[in-house]
Amino acid sequence: MRYAFIKEHRHVWRVRLMGRVWEVSVSGFYDWCDRPASKRAKEDTDLTEKIGMFHCGSGCTYGSPRIYKAMKAAGHRIGEKRVARLMKRQGIQGKAKRKYKTTTTSTHERPRTEHLVKQTFTVTEPNKLWLSDITYIPTLEGWLYLAIILDAFSRKAIGWAFSDRLSDTLVLTALRMAKQRRTLPNDLIHHSDQGSQYASHDFQASLKQGDITQSMSGKGNCYDNAVVESFFATLKTEEVGDTPYTTRQQAVTSIFKYLETFYTPRRRHSSLDYLSPNEFEQLYFTKLSELHLPQVA
Repeated sequence: MRYAFIKEHRHVWRVRLMGRVWEVSVSGFYDWCDRPASKRAKEDTDLTEKIGMFHCGSGCTYGSPRIYKAMKAAGHRIGEKRVARLMKRQGIQGKAKRKYKTTTTSTHERPRTEHLVKQTFTVTEPNKLWLSDITYIPTLEGWLYLAIILDAFSRKAIGWAFSDRLSDTLVLTALRMAKQRRTLPNDLIHHSDQGSQYASHDFQASLKQGDITQSMSGKGNCYDNAVVESFFATLKTEEVGDTPYTTRQQAVTSIFKYLETFYTPRRRHSSLDYLSPNEFEQLYFTKLSELHLPQVA
């Protein structure tokens, strides 16, 4: 440990001076430098390089739990504590989520629907529960509003829309995209807050057209739509950042790329056993097909 410190800082202070401070001989230090690196040290060097690659691949967002799961999935034999230790040694950190701020308002006279979800977001198959909300993205041209729809089963973003206005059309466009992308069973629930956009006649008519049952959160309870709020916090931490986009179009391009090339196919979710949304759904459909295979005599 003392020799390692001296080696790391020998371009800052003289070796002889550090030797006196640490009470070690200069000759002993140089003998230690000439020794070949241990097998463990070589492994640490190799693993640290791989950790850096996985961290960069996540957009520098993953902390040690997701880096560990990614490396394990890639076939690397390493423990989670070792990943955390090597990351700490190199100053490699994930990004911490920021608090999410709501944008919609429930102060309106439009009809509200019953709260059916009751903070129960766990479902056993896709297209049973869709979760929706709106957030704002700062740009130098002004606010950009994003409406999103997630499938609660896999946390997959299945519908979204952007606009420079907080309008009824915004959420309707996101719903149309989700309906085009997914199969609509008879018992599908769409859940959102009590925002006026979700209470509009056109939006509720579109739900009815798809035989989708509408559910709305209780007034002012952020936990009633916690999954989407967590998604927005992740998006703003990992992609949007603290610096406003120059233009709204730049923000649209950036977020679209994040959703399509990272979040949906590759981002690991702790709630999905550290699989990505695509991987989690693929695993479900693979198991489903295996259950329906004909039995071999």
